[in-house]
Amino acid sequence: MPRLLAIETSTDAGSIAVLGEGLSFEECSLPGQPHSGWALPAVTRVLGRAGLRLDDLDAIAFGAGPGSFTGLRLACGIAQGLALGADLPLVAVPSLAALALASGGQRVWVGVDARMREMYYAAYAVHGDDVQTLIEPACAAPELVPAPEGEGWHAAGSALSVYREMLLPMLAGHCVAFEPEVAASARAVARIAAARLARGEGVDAALAAPLYVRDKVALTTAERLARGGRA
Repeated sequence: MPRLLAIETSTDAGSIAVLGEGLSFEECSLPGQPHSGWALPAVTRVLGRAGLRLDDLDAIAFGAGPGSFTGLRLACGIAQGLALGADLPLVAVPSLAALALASGGQRVWVGVDARMREMYYAAYAVHGDDVQTLIEPACAAPELVPAPEGEGWHAAGSALSVYREMLLPMLAGHCVAFEPEVAASARAVARIAAARLARGEGVDAALAAPLYVRDKVALTTAERLARGGRA
């Protein structure tokens, strides 16, 4: 397995990991801890525990999203800066794919709260560390999100808790497990990145970019009122 540094800050559950042959180190942020002041020092600490320098790595990976716009820009910016300085390739891993891998399921429908009364969702088939997209990541109001086809799915992600009353009845006939507490992790990002790197999917640091899916970070007053919110 290649030696990888991975950064995942797409949600409040931030984490940094180093994985490789005989290496497995991860640090998670504390609840409510801002990623901006934590992430880069955490990179230094995790590399130190692994006994590695940046020059010892084969690549750097980051959770590309969708998720918090600020978190995505932070992860991408740190990964790009480190990769450029060490002349390393980058692997941008969809954060929802990392969530699917972290769930432990094989056919996984994922949903993450996107705020503004919307959610990010996608579906994946997981084979070892190879995560194949079945439904592309998208953003919609929970009542507009389609159910996966067939039965035997795992459902994972924070949207299951935030929009429980809408999602659970819709998913009941399709899913055999519900895991609202599962979140994307840097460890899962690194595992997916290693599989993609083996297929030659690393890119030049300058070409990496977040996967936003949604292009708005706030609603206008009229949009909030239309969705039943307050002015």
